Amino acid sequence: MNFILESFKQAFYLILHLDRELLEIIFLSLRVSGTALVISTILGIPAGAVLGLKNFFGRNTLITLLNTFMGLPPVVVGLFLYLLLSRSGPLGFLSLLYTPSAMIIAQSILAFPIVAAITHSSIVKVDPVVKLAAKTLGATAFQMTLTIINEARYGIMAGVCAALGRVMAEVGAILIVGGNIAGYTRVMTTTIALETDKGNFELAMALGIVLLTISFAINIVLFSIQKKGTKEFQWL
Repeated sequence: MNFILESFKQAFYLILHLDRELLEIIFLSLRVSGTALVISTILGIPAGAVLGLKNFFGRNTLITLLNTFMGLPPVVVGLFLYLLLSRSGPLGFLSLLYTPSAMIIAQSILAFPIVAAITHSSIVKVDPVVKLAAKTLGATAFQMTLTIINEARYGIMAGVCAALGRVMAEVGAILIVGGNIAGYTRVMTTTIALETDKGNFELAMALGIVLLTISFAINIVLFSIQKKGTKEFQWL
């Protein structure tokens, strides 16, 4: 018991005194996950919107694939990226393996299906009356699309938050393609795994506290978005 309390004490000491190593790991984690989220959002929202608004050959297959990839195992993504980016792989000439860029690619692949699938689901659930009203008022196809996306904004925002939670907690893929190199590709989740194995529980626990705090904040935002969306729907 004393060991656990002492570990917590040292962990809070590192956090309160803004330990340099701790901050570097946190900032790298935020940079990698934040960039991956931006990429997946930029690509995922339009993809989800197209699937939700257009009927075309293969649409149902793409929707099924997106829903399947929402639960894509991170280690599988890491394995395939490793094969692609390794020196003997087809993209080896890019020299991306064991770099933050490779980690960003891995997390973007994991986050994209979540953003796209939830965007599609949110758009499909928009009341058809909204589209009919916009059409009656003379809206162009583009204006109609923007109107529907605006109606589905709370669901889309929830999808983005869910994707952020996914990438922040991810460890398997980035461990494989990033290599967990100190001061270069070592992020919060991989550091926790490494430092726990080494018996350095103070740093691992400090990062765990920070990661839990971020996850808690994401869930608060997600809950607020869902609650606001529900209230607005009830008001309508």
